Amino acid sequence: MEQKSAPKLNIDKSLDKLDLQIIQAMMQDAEVSYADLGKQFFVSGGTIHVRIKKLEELGIVQGKRLAVDLKVLGYDIIAFIGIYLEKSSMYDTVAQALKAIPQVVRVNYTTGNYSMFVEIVCKDIQQLRFVLHDELQKIKGIERTETLISLEESFSRNVRIV
Repeated sequence: MEQKSAPKLNIDKSLDKLDLQIIQAMMQDAEVSYADLGKQFFVSGGTIHVRIKKLEELGIVQGKRLAVDLKVLGYDIIAFIGIYLEKSSMYDTVAQALKAIPQVVRVNYTTGNYSMFVEIVCKDIQQLRFVLHDELQKIKGIERTETLISLEESFSRNVRIV
């Protein structure tokens, strides 16, 4: 049976200033307690809890992630791969195949020179070579790729919403 996507909600009417403040505060520190957020915004911890549940139901809040310094864990290579597809209609199939490669951390459907832009994280050059030559080459629909290796990430941040 085909699953239908949820109807788009007019988020602007569903959210108020407190919701946006909660989102912004939790994007800065997802470990902050509901009680501390309540004190910060002059409401109860229970109010924060109810608002977070509402944001989850709206699909705005989708879990909480741990920020990890991958270099400390031995992941020294971040690379971006521009993918040229044989046909743009193959995007979904190729994206699913890329999802099966553990080193692929982000996939975007793009305009411009590439059909897709992919971010991968590898422990070393040998693992990068394996992903590029042994994994990507097996995926039907990829015409060719162009790889850019990141030498340094100056910063990474969430967008400011309030």
